[in-house]
Amino acid sequence: MDRVAHKFVEVNGVKIHLAEVGNESSPVVVFVHGFPEIWYSWRHQMIAVADAGFRAISLDCRGYGLSDPPPVTEKFAFSDISEDLLAIIDSLGIDKIFIVTKDAGVRPSFLFTIRYPTRVTGVISLGIPHTPFVPPTFLSLLPEGFYINRWREPGRAEADFGRFDAKTIVRNIYILFSRNEIPIAGENQEIMDLVDSSTPLPSWLTEEDISVYGSLYEKSGFLNPLKVPYRSIDEVYDDIQDPVIKNPMLFVVPEKDYFLKFPGVEDVIKSGMIHHFASKLEVEHVPEGSHFVQEQFPDKINTLIIAFLLSFLDIMSSGFTIMRMFAMTFLDILGVDNFDLLVR
Repeated sequence: MDRVAHKFVEVNGVKIHLAEVGNESSPVVVFVHGFPEIWYSWRHQMIAVADAGFRAISLDCRGYGLSDPPPVTEKFAFSDISEDLLAIIDSLGIDKIFIVTKDAGVRPSFLFTIRYPTRVTGVISLGIPHTPFVPPTFLSLLPEGFYINRWREPGRAEADFGRFDAKTIVRNIYILFSRNEIPIAGENQEIMDLVDSSTPLPSWLTEEDISVYGSLYEKSGFLNPLKVPYRSIDEVYDDIQDPVIKNPMLFVVPEKDYFLKFPGVEDVIKSGMIHHFASKLEVEHVPEGSHFVQEQFPDKINTLIIAFLLSFLDIMSSGFTIMRMFAMTFLDILGVDNFDLLVR
């Protein structure tokens, strides 16, 4: 990771940590993480897209990792992250971006795309499709011990997590969320009790990786990451009249992701209903992919991401070639023999 540069930008009253690799003049890809992830969860993708000719930027969302916490945790919401994205690219002088996102990062990313469609070239979502922003029904359809129900309860997760250090908490969540079953605790259990201390990490995750995650969460703690996403699920967006994403979008389905077992999720995907909410949607499946598919199968995900990104460069390149042909014909009539000098 020596190639990755780190810096802070001050936006909307907080300092946001950015990790970056690639040429500043290249098309920009912004990676937005979920929970318990951080900028580092995109490490494989950042290098790959930079090598493909793009500028990769991955942030620690406010309240996460090295970024500042929100001024008031109780008021922290998905919209704050969406507005931070706008302020970040404005501060860097970036006009348009590709967004790559997953898990809890999808809602602020989709909000940003709907609110500022002219700033987004394309969107890639891993694991979660876009649907209208309404309070989810699965909270009432799953047991009290369902992890989101537990983590939405003030103080419950804090007491559960408080028994362990940050590294152990992240380790346990990675193990739990890598499985194909929804994490549900019994009546006399907490979510952390679902993982035995002897359980090994998934083969694609190292102790060094967990140490990086642990150190970042030692800095930020878990209070704000619990607020967004879990305690902000009911957030309402009165400004959104049309919930359809009209920008080109790629949705990657990891078929072993426990999220697909949430009530109604698989039906929405298989029925094709997701195309009603994203009008230019492509769908790709990763048969053995888990919730952390970008870390589990980086080469596969990198291939899908880069193919999507490059398709836009091909279109733009083709458009420029056609424009050049017409322009050169017109200039020939005018007696101008150097198109490059004219457009420079």
